[in-house]
Amino acid sequence: MHKFNYLIILFFMGLQINAQKIERVEPPNWWAGMKHSQLELLIYGKDIAELTPSIEGVNCSLVNSVKTENENYLFLTVDVSKAQVGTFLIHFSKKGKVKTTYEYELKQRKTNSENREGFNSSDVIYLITPDRFANANKSNDVVKGMKEQGINRKDDYARHGGDIEGITEHLDYIDEMGFTAIWSTPVLTNDMNNSSYHGYAITDLYQPDPRFGTMEEYIELAAKSKEKGLKFVMDQVVNHIGLEHWWMKDLPAKDWVNFQKEFEAGELIVTNHRRTTNQESYASKADANLMNDGWFVDTMPDLNQKNPQMAMYLIQNSIWWIETLDLGGIRQDTYPYPDKEFMSKWAGAIMNEYPKFSIVGEEWSLNPLLVGYWQTGANNKDGYESNLKSPMDFPMQRAIVDALNEDEEWDKGFVKMYEGLANDFHYTNPSDLMIFPDNHDMSRIFTQLNENIENTKMALGYMLALPRISQIYYGTEILLNDTAKPGDHGLIRTDFPGGWKGDKVNAFTGKGLSKDQKSMQSYMKKVLNYRKNSEAIHNGKTVHFAPKDGVYVLFRIQGNEIVTVILNKNQKAIELDLERFNEIGLKGKKVKNIISEKDFTWKETLKIEAKGITLLTTKL
Repeated sequence: MHKFNYLIILFFMGLQINAQKIERVEPPNWWAGMKHSQLELLIYGKDIAELTPSIEGVNCSLVNSVKTENENYLFLTVDVSKAQVGTFLIHFSKKGKVKTTYEYELKQRKTNSENREGFNSSDVIYLITPDRFANANKSNDVVKGMKEQGINRKDDYARHGGDIEGITEHLDYIDEMGFTAIWSTPVLTNDMNNSSYHGYAITDLYQPDPRFGTMEEYIELAAKSKEKGLKFVMDQVVNHIGLEHWWMKDLPAKDWVNFQKEFEAGELIVTNHRRTTNQESYASKADANLMNDGWFVDTMPDLNQKNPQMAMYLIQNSIWWIETLDLGGIRQDTYPYPDKEFMSKWAGAIMNEYPKFSIVGEEWSLNPLLVGYWQTGANNKDGYESNLKSPMDFPMQRAIVDALNEDEEWDKGFVKMYEGLANDFHYTNPSDLMIFPDNHDMSRIFTQLNENIENTKMALGYMLALPRISQIYYGTEILLNDTAKPGDHGLIRTDFPGGWKGDKVNAFTGKGLSKDQKSMQSYMKKVLNYRKNSEAIHNGKTVHFAPKDGVYVLFRIQGNEIVTVILNKNQKAIELDLERFNEIGLKGKKVKNIISEKDFTWKETLKIEAKGITLLTTKL
């Protein structure tokens, strides 16, 4: 062999051997021109901390290098404030000799990325559990090397095979129904031993689960959603990871997860779920610490956001996904459970980078005082500023369900909706709250309302008319339910009919749907598509009248548009006295029924059919 060629082979063999020292660098890339310009890189490799790092190229400089108790980790802070698009080199040396080099890429940001707009009160978000929505690619049903193998649609807690491509394939359906955004529960790698389908026990925060699809397919879903005018909302989790996360095999620091010593000793410390300790003045430190630091369940280690490297890792991970997927919003799981000071910094960092962006946080509380505490701008007694735009409105959801299930009395029935909405005076911006009939963690609305179709239509029509961002769980439009086992998560997340080849019922086309299912789907489609273009619902003034004689009436008013919502519990048709609503200014005006599309003139009285909802629109 020629001596020169032999030397080249030896040279590249040496690089390959050295390169094996670095197993992971996260985030895997960044972007030039970001406000977040002090980039922290997690470097992982065997004994990497024994080497000395240095930076070369594209106007970057090494600010700091942090070692932990684990020699396999280094955390580098790199100043990229003046960096250009391209690559820079990270050299790792020992005694002045470079042992290995890593090439790191700074990408070009999408045009006007910093001004991206999030979701708002004009949006209705379609929530999807991907494993249960549609299986478009059977080749990823089984992926060798994953801990949980195969699919079994007869088992509510096994994987069913739905995937990213299944959502992409049905974007037309979602768009035509009238939804304006998509929120998918997590599709990142969940390499857990069982129940990995739901996505909330993440084992790699930078990769989609191959059983859901590839990174390219994930990016394509987000891009094609945006092309159709559908904002793409990512479900993220900063509170915990899955027990099989690669960190757990070789933890970066002694305080990387909460109750780490206890975990290593075989002891499990679970949260007490006492979320009021985040706000109250009387909480013991023991209760407060257990709430925030205890593990959510035994398979989900609780992350310690007080560790500065962990905190920065999570902030950068969120920003990385916003840029990578060109996101239109984030839904943050278990919002009150992490360290609340960190949550303020996390949301603040995102909103600083993207001032028009939107984040919705899950605070599963029925107390408006607790929900309002988490909304940005709240006048909190302790001075806490959350930087969170949109808490989820669990109190209003419960009020609606209770009101519709109860008989009408002075303190029961519609009055609970009326007074629930009256609580809006407490919130800094009620229209930024997210209202929903149900979600992936609670019984389907049809089950909650005892499979009463008229009550279900009233609930949905009322919610979609409120000054709120709306979210609808997939299948609500065809009356999916969990009545056989109320509250059972596996059944709540049932398969969407038609998402699998060979399904006898296909909700995407309407084939095989019952009369009631078709009626609900048609009703939802009409309401959603009207709402899509209704300025009165998006931004209008809200006026409602106290319930009377089993009827509750609400108006949304903007410019020359007035939307009227009439809820009626009477079992027989009634003549509604319209004089009571004269202050709205509808008398003598032409009014159109949004569902039947029939016109009439608003006079002294209006015949209202037996129990149900009447939705009217007027252009003055």
